[in-house]
Parts: sequence; structure tokens; C-alpha cells
Amino acid sequence: MDLLRHLRYFVTVAEERHFGRAAERLHMAQPPLSQQIRRLEAELGVDLFVRTTRRVDLTEAGTAYLERARAILGSVDAAAEEARRVAAGVIGRLAIGCVGSATYSLLPDLSRRLADELPGVDFAFRGEMLVADQVDALRAGEIDIALLRPPVDDAGLSVTTLREERLVVAVPTAHPLAGRRQVRVADLAGTDLIVHSAGRRSAMYDVVRGLFADAGVVPQIRHEVGETSTLVTLVAGGLGAAVVPEPVGALALAGVAYRPLVRPARSVELAAAYRAERTEPHLQRTLGVLGELVGGSFTA
Repeated sequence: MDLLRHLRYFVTVAEERHFGRAAERLHMAQPPLSQQIRRLEAELGVDLFVRTTRRVDLTEAGTAYLERARAILGSVDAAAEEARRVAAGVIGRLAIGCVGSATYSLLPDLSRRLADELPGVDFAFRGEMLVADQVDALRAGEIDIALLRPPVDDAGLSVTTLREERLVVAVPTAHPLAGRRQVRVADLAGTDLIVHSAGRRSAMYDVVRGLFADAGVVPQIRHEVGETSTLVTLVAGGLGAAVVPEPVGALALAGVAYRPLVRPARSVELAAAYRAERTEPHLQRTLGVLGELVGGSFTA
């Protein structure tokens, strides 16, 4: 820190070309300033200034030293400002992974809010991720925040519920159920179903199986898919019906009608998860924006 202080003293004197004015600018007395410059010259073994009774001028060595001193101070100031911005959570990098329904219903608004409120943070987004893949990606550090569906069996992750989402039925517009105001699970008996893949460890697969088991109906599963967009596309193609979280309705495709399930029907949770040891300010600020977007405060 002594060297940085000496550099600031030197640059100030070089800019003012006068010890008195430089001392005023530095809020110190002139004799101590002159002594500090003498000490710096002694340490360097060169004269930096030519002194007269009225002013001081830079020597050739002083001119060369001034250029480097300004560069050093500029880098130090920039580093300090960056450190303050990091501490304030306004710069950094984050990757966010989303389950299918969040990809379409939440991610558009979230990405806009983050761009407005945290423009210095470099965000990357991965949509249509299954929960098991999100957990693996969190552990591996490939994503920083996951918007997923509990339960998550990992003590190393902090998981906070963001909202409850009703289940609805997506049916082709030509299907008889499309004319109903609401649908019971029993109404889906004998109807071809499109579900998220069991083989890819989809949380929604287990939810749908449980929903039909509760109603005492054997599901007639005809297609298993990995992505929500593919699921809704197949419904639009008339290949079957699907039980999905209500926000999937944001993925509006011609040929698809969404009808609510008669209560009491199961709902599903949408939660935010991240590695519990992560405390970086920009991650916490991102979680705060996320909490505000879904209508509440995020409690880590």
C-alpha cells in the first residue's frame, strides 16, 4: 500500500507541476508530500522531477515513470471497482436450468427481468431439462440454479418452493373432451396418452401415474417423450391427450385445447434449487428477482 500511496502522490505532483497545489489536492501539508517524493526517488535511484522555486518539471525518467504509474493506478482502481460490483452482486456469470413448463411460462419474463435488473451478470439458460438431469448438472457445476419439481433427494442442495401449479389436460381440439369445461381423470379412461419418458427419469411421469392410480384408472400410454414441446406437438397432431402443469398452456399451439382437471386433483410444485454452499451475491440477487417474479420473497 505504501507503493500505491507513493504512486498517487507522484502522479498528483506530476499533474499539478507544483507541490503546494498537489498538497491541497491530496489534503495534506506540503513538507510531508515533498518528503514522500524524495523517498520514492531514493528507492528508485533516479530523479523524477527538476525542482525550481516556482514549479517542478518531470525529468525524462519521470515522464516514463508517469505513464506506467497511471496504468498501474488505473488497473488498481478498476480491480477495486470490480470487487465492489462483485460484492454487490451486479456482475458475474450464472447458468439456469428449467423444466419444460418453466421454460415456456417463466423463463421469458425471468430473462427480461434479469437483463433489466442485473445487466452486468452474464446469464445462460438451458430449457427442457428433466429433474434428474438438473440435479446432476447442479452437482457438476454445469448450472447454478435449477427450476425443477420436488422432491429432490440431495442434502447438498437448497430447495425452495416457488409456486403450486394445477394440472390440466391437453387434448386435440377435435377430441370430444375439448368441448368440456373441465375434465375428470376417469374421463381419460381408454384415451391414448402422451407422457414424459419414464426411462429419462421424468418427475411428471410419476405424477401422472400417481394421478391415475388415485382415480383407479389404468392409463393407456401410447407415446413417451423427453421434451414438453414434443409432447404438446404430438397432442396437436391428434396422437393423444396429456396431463401437464397449467403453465404449459403458455406453449400455445394450433390444434391443442387445455382443460382443467376436476378438483381435488393433484398439483405439482415448482421450486428453485442450488448448491447449499453457494452464497455469491449475484446468485442471491438472482434468486431475489425470481422470488419477486412469482409473487413472493425468496427465502434461501
